[in-house]
Amino acid sequence: MRAKSGFTLVEILIVVVILGILAAIVIPQFTEASTEAKTSSLCTDLQTMRSQIELYKIQHNDDLPGSGTASLVDALTGQTNIAGAAGTDYGPYLQKIPTNQFNDSDVILEEAGEATLGTGAQGWHFNTTTGAFHANTPEHMDL
Repeated sequence: MRAKSGFTLVEILIVVVILGILAAIVIPQFTEASTEAKTSSLCTDLQTMRSQIELYKIQHNDDLPGSGTASLVDALTGQTNIAGAAGTDYGPYLQKIPTNQFNDSDVILEEAGEATLGTGAQGWHFNTTTGAFHANTPEHMDL
């Protein structure tokens, strides 16, 4: 007679338990990596936006984008003259406004004061008085 080969129920249960333990250890690592990737991307986008706003100011006699006849988005994504109106002298500074990774919005809230970040559906906040540009992120993040 031949001995039957195969796995017993106990052996299969032990393998399933081990796989469950490994999954419980690995899955949180992926979640943390995803948040870190979003934060890194957001920091890069902020640096790009801030540097392009500064370049616009340098080329337009220290005027902020959006202070001329063109809106902020039009001033950064289109071409302008020295007065900030549509023209062919300067720009475009950006191909498009980047999307905020935390709320999937590329909308920029423009206002003369500091906004309460972490609220609203806008992806970004631009202070039209100071030129400060911030990401609208959860309140626990300081970028």
